[in-house]
Amino acid sequence: MARKKSQTLTEAELRLMDVLWEKERATIAEVTGALPPPPIAYNTVLTTMRILEQKGYVRHEEDGRAYVYIPVVKREEASSSAVSQLLNRFFGDSPGALALKLVENKNLDHSEIERLKELIERYEDEK
Repeated sequence: MARKKSQTLTEAELRLMDVLWEKERATIAEVTGALPPPPIAYNTVLTTMRILEQKGYVRHEEDGRAYVYIPVVKREEASSSAVSQLLNRFFGDSPGALALKLVENKNLDHSEIERLKELIERYEDEK
C-alpha cells in the first residue's frame, strides 16, 4: 500500500527549503551546492523539488534551460503548519499539553523560565 503524502515538510524537504528561504530563489545546482553535509545527489534534489512544487511550497520560473525555484510558503507558515499537525496528532489539539511536554523534556535556562512566567502571567491577566 502506498504511503499517504504529507502536507508538512519531511526532513529532506526541510533541508531544501532552508536553502531556498535563505537564497530566496535558486536552481537545482545552486540548491545542491548550498546544502550542508551529508551531500544529496542532484537527481534526488530535483525529485524532491518537484514534490515540493506539487505540495505548493515552491514554484519555478524558466531561466533559459534551467528552472529557478522560488519559495511560495514562508518559513513561519511552514512552522505553524508543523506545530498544528503535532498538536493534532499527539496532543489532542491542546497547546498546554504540548507546552508541558516541552518543559518536562528539556532543561530550560533561567531566561527561558522567566520568559515562560511572563507569558503565563500575561495569559492569566487577559482572562
